[in-house]
Parts: sequence; C-alpha cells; structure tokens
Amino acid sequence: MSKLPDHDPIPGDAFSCDAIEHVIVPRARDIGGFEVRRALPSARKQMVGPFIFFDQMGPAEFLLGTGMDVRPHPHIGLATVTYLFQGEIWHRDSLGSSLPIRPGELNLMSAGSGIVHSERTSAEVRAHQHELYGIQAWAALPKSHEEGAPTFAHHGVDELPRITGEGKRVRLVMGELYGQRSPVEFPHPSFCAEAVLAPGAVLPLDPDYDERAVYIVSGEIDIAGDRFEAGRLLVFRPGDRISILALSNARLMLLGGEPMDGPRHIWWNFVSSSQDRINAAKADWKAKRFGPVPGDAEEFIPLPD
Repeated sequence: MSKLPDHDPIPGDAFSCDAIEHVIVPRARDIGGFEVRRALPSARKQMVGPFIFFDQMGPAEFLLGTGMDVRPHPHIGLATVTYLFQGEIWHRDSLGSSLPIRPGELNLMSAGSGIVHSERTSAEVRAHQHELYGIQAWAALPKSHEEGAPTFAHHGVDELPRITGEGKRVRLVMGELYGQRSPVEFPHPSFCAEAVLAPGAVLPLDPDYDERAVYIVSGEIDIAGDRFEAGRLLVFRPGDRISILALSNARLMLLGGEPMDGPRHIWWNFVSSSQDRINAAKADWKAKRFGPVPGDAEEFIPLPD
C-alpha cells in the first residue's frame, strides 16, 4: 500500500477548465435479466485508449432463486475486463476456466482469434437474495495480437495495488498510475483503476496517457467548477491537467491509454481491424465452429439476425 499524492492542479485551475472533450450519458440495455448502462461505444466516441466497450452492471437486486444468466457466446479481437463492487459472477470459458469473480478481483479474458464464455449466478448464490454491481469493459487488442491464442487470467484482491491518500482509496486494476504498476498484463499501454473518494477529497489525474476518461459510478464530483453526477463518462482532452473534487462520497472508474493502432469494427461480440474477419467470425459461430464451454454446453446465444 502506498500514499496517493495530492498536488496541483486544484479545482478552478485554468489549465483544467477546457479539459473535457465529451460528456457521454450511457444508454440502458438489458442483458441476462438485468439492466446495464453502456457508455462505450457511443456516437461521439468509439474508444478511449483500447477501451471500446464499457458497461455499468447494476446495481441489481435478485430475489431468491434468480440471478444472472448470460449464455455461452463468442468473442474475437478483444479482452474482457470484469470488475465487481458487489456480488459474484461465475465465469466459464472454452479454455476450461471455471471460477467465481468477486468484488475487488479482476477477470481478464483475451479472446484473440476466438473464445466462448458464459457468465452466470451460481446455485449457491441463488439460494438467497443477492445483489450484483460492477463494471465490464472490452479492450481492443492491437493488430499484432488480434489473431493470437486466447488466454484467461484471474487476479485476486491482494494482487492489485492499493494507493491511499487523504480521503482517497485507489485500486489499480491495469497499467501504471500514481507511481504504481498493476501485475495485469495487456499488450497495449493502458490503465484502469477504481477510485473511492470522501467528500472534499481531491484526486489528480495527470496527462501520463494521451486518452483518459472518468466514469462516475456514484456520487457527485466537481472539475474546474463544473458539477457532474453519477452515470456520466467524462472524456478528457490530451495534455491537460485534471483535478477531481468529490462533492459527496463518490466512486469512479479511471480508464484510458495510448491511441489504438487504427480504428476498429465492432459488431455484436466481435471486434476487429478487419470487417472481413468479423464476417468470418459470424459464419464460424453460425456453423458452430467455435469450441464448447465445458460445464455449460447445453445452451448458447444465437447469432443475431
């Protein structure tokens, strides 16, 4: 655990006043029986660093016997980044991975040339009333890794660096930030972190990466005199100093990285630098050429019309 610096810029700093390029209001979607808020991709911004997809899951409350049921489905050309605040999701994939993800842990599944996975609530958790609350993002793989072998990595709470300061707690999920480095391996310069702020706490976000954004999970913040409430993705201009003042108890997700090596096509669960590759993945899923998910092979999500 290390100390989080509290330095310039300060709220109202002239260098920060025009720092926000876009304010994105997520769209509501239903998946697996509960609602998510989708901030990326949007009409105004496709990617922030490698992050091409960003969902807030919940907060959702499930009654006895109910839960999340996202049936087996395929991915190519991306890595899923799953991080929870509350609850539990059981992950299974075509590599044979089968384990729960719990709050403060990270599941990083790199699809590469192709993988299938399911996300469900276990029978044990369904046996009582429970909640689910968290984030799932997709990070586009660089062209050099789009057709690589799929991989899966799970990182426990104690593996992810914690950075603290006055009224601030940051858990570094991916990349380098505040002088710390996450053990999570991803083949493109990027970062992702959870920040929990007490009222009055100030969190700096320096221009260490060209593309940066903050998603307000809960609470209210001030940047250079402007107030922003929960459920907003703030995308910053490169090079500007950012200072985030918490006006209430707040939870944020910080994300970004260097620009990707070109635009990406995204269709359903597929991401690629090539439209032809996406068309091939459609045909492969329809023809059942992807591998099965051990322990969850009875169901699947059909290719959309």
